[in-house]
Amino acid sequence: MKKVAIVMGSDSDLPVAQKAVDTLKAFGVPFEAHVFSAHRTPDQARDFARSAREKGFGVIVAAAGMAAHLAGAIAANTTLPVIGIPCKGGALDGLDALLSTVQMPSGIPVATVALNGGVNAALLAIEILAVEDGELAKKLADKRRTDAENVLKKDAALSSALQ
Repeated sequence: MKKVAIVMGSDSDLPVAQKAVDTLKAFGVPFEAHVFSAHRTPDQARDFARSAREKGFGVIVAAAGMAAHLAGAIAANTTLPVIGIPCKGGALDGLDALLSTVQMPSGIPVATVALNGGVNAALLAIEILAVEDGELAKKLADKRRTDAENVLKKDAALSSALQ
């Protein structure tokens, strides 16, 4: 199975990235996590992105706040799928991170999840890997079924409580 890389622009992004880590662990997906800054360690971020495919990665998740150029900097240096997680914080409370992550120029795509969307970033990475992995696809289908059952249980409990 291919690995997922989780790259954070700063260790302050760990609470958001931790949600991705926990989700990947729950599905048994191998991963590595790193801190590389698009601005303070651009050479290391570039080198990591350029060598990721050869190191067995299938998807890269990049979490960053503020100007959030990390996902774009990573995507510019790899043809692997890159998923950006814009992190809340700073003067604009994450709007700047969202716009920086989602507004990529044509030719350098970055899939973008919601602000602080670590769980969805991991699930999207898992879905990408599941295209070639039937066992992983089954785990995703099982999770969706369980999630639906839980919602229906809550619906039944609400209906009973209100009668």
